[in-house]
Amino acid sequence: MKHTLLKTLENSRVYTLTVAEAMPENLYDTKPKGAGWNFLELMDHLAYGIAWWENNFVKGNKVDWNPPASKKNKKEVISHLNQSYDSLQKTLEAEKLTDNSMTGFFATLDHITHHRGQATMYLRSQQIAPPDYMY
Repeated sequence: MKHTLLKTLENSRVYTLTVAEAMPENLYDTKPKGAGWNFLELMDHLAYGIAWWENNFVKGNKVDWNPPASKKNKKEVISHLNQSYDSLQKTLEAEKLTDNSMTGFFATLDHITHHRGQATMYLRSQQIAPPDYMY
């Protein structure tokens, strides 16, 4: 079971990073009309969210929602995404998974998918074809 979860997480990581890489650096500050966050802020939120969901719902440690200021550029955001995915991977490898932690893991994936879907629309709003879905 752990092998399947880790494979699912790796698929999520690869696709999320491919979406993040698809947006050119000079467009990281853009957003579609009516959107709250620009692309950088959206991807940074996604990275912070992974860590927050991991703590609260996979590990069961109550942590307040208190995101720091957004990263400053594409490189920093991608690094933040990698750090968040790395941490969640290590947690899955080390933890004895319970029903609650499994539910938390799938809720984390759902949050990632939700915001990654938004990110693909940000790409489209810049006339950039999003990467093909990977599974």
